[in-house]
Amino acid sequence: MTARSAIKQRLLAAVCVTVLAGFASQAQAAAAGGSPNPLADTCGAGLGAMPPADDFPVKLPAVSLLGARNDLPQPYEKGIHWGQLPNGRVFGAPIGIDLARDGTIWVFDNCAVGGPPACATSPLDPILQFDKAGKLLKSFGAGLTHGTHKIKVDAEGNVWVTDIGGAPGFGHTVLKFSPDGKLLMRLGKPGVPGPGLDQFDQPTDVAFGRNGDFFVADGQSGGGAATGNARIMKFDKTGKFIKTWGRKGMGPGEFDLVHALATDSQGRLFVADRQNNRIQIFDQDGNFIAQWFQFGRPSGIYIDKNDVIYVGDSSSLDGRSRTGKGAISPTGVGVNVGAARGIRIGNAQDGTVTGFIPDICPYPYSGTPTIGDGILADDEGNVYSGEFLGTIRKYVKKR
Repeated sequence: MTARSAIKQRLLAAVCVTVLAGFASQAQAAAAGGSPNPLADTCGAGLGAMPPADDFPVKLPAVSLLGARNDLPQPYEKGIHWGQLPNGRVFGAPIGIDLARDGTIWVFDNCAVGGPPACATSPLDPILQFDKAGKLLKSFGAGLTHGTHKIKVDAEGNVWVTDIGGAPGFGHTVLKFSPDGKLLMRLGKPGVPGPGLDQFDQPTDVAFGRNGDFFVADGQSGGGAATGNARIMKFDKTGKFIKTWGRKGMGPGEFDLVHALATDSQGRLFVADRQNNRIQIFDQDGNFIAQWFQFGRPSGIYIDKNDVIYVGDSSSLDGRSRTGKGAISPTGVGVNVGAARGIRIGNAQDGTVTGFIPDICPYPYSGTPTIGDGILADDEGNVYSGEFLGTIRKYVKKR
């Protein structure tokens, strides 16, 4: 046996052990009320995405190159799997999660486990409503979407989802449902991406103005490349186009992979400009206000009624650590030098960061997202992390 073959066998064995551990933790979590899939606790090893630890000579500093703190207090207990699904179903990739005014929690879940989107051909409902205890109250939407992303609930209780899929006749759309699952509006051309004012190219999220206007983040595709849309689109409450702003770039008001939206008490629009490792803030007419790098590489943003901001960094990578040794480049997609993955918590008014929930996965991180892509906090301050690897994890505040 060659040395290379021996190394491959050891890596394969390590992956198998990790996957089996994932199955065991799944059973334990299910008994406690969660519905994690077998990949949920593998940190990416279950997808073959975990690199060897000795490839990483560089350790993370207290503060990243762009100013994201890695050493802040952790004000929460250890995360637990949350959300009970029926009939042995487990979560696929529940990265869409939002809190309704009645206190219920809505989830937009990928219908596949560890694979490409499959909702277009699945009998499973991707849109799920839970009470705070994690009991499933309602589900709908089977066969109406393909590639699930974010979910938002408006002031009237209507449920909005963004479909980034690309199956024929599906995807590149924003859909609005009544609370009971009736399709009320569909924007975009299903299955046809493009830059037109009646098109999207993998729209990622929705946010609302006080008068019923709404905003769409358009541009999941093309991150780190010259292709794809990179813009915010504004519509009135009937879906009539009002305006758009943004283009590919790194300057103020330019974007590269707009991934999530949120508004604060002043109505300011917070945009997760993920590939640029920053949050950009605008007024509702698209005028640039500020850019913040201190919350890390933002995949999800949630701002509560007290203007506490929660930002999920699920995909920061530090390419210095693999220089000449692996597939992760020192620059490019995913790289945010010196930043730890986790959920940073702070003040949406002044940008101070006061707390940090670290990713359960240790550095060096895998090439796949780990901690929450979708983030919310309930009225008690508990944090929910909707994760690509197939679970919702709840973090309860320490007493």
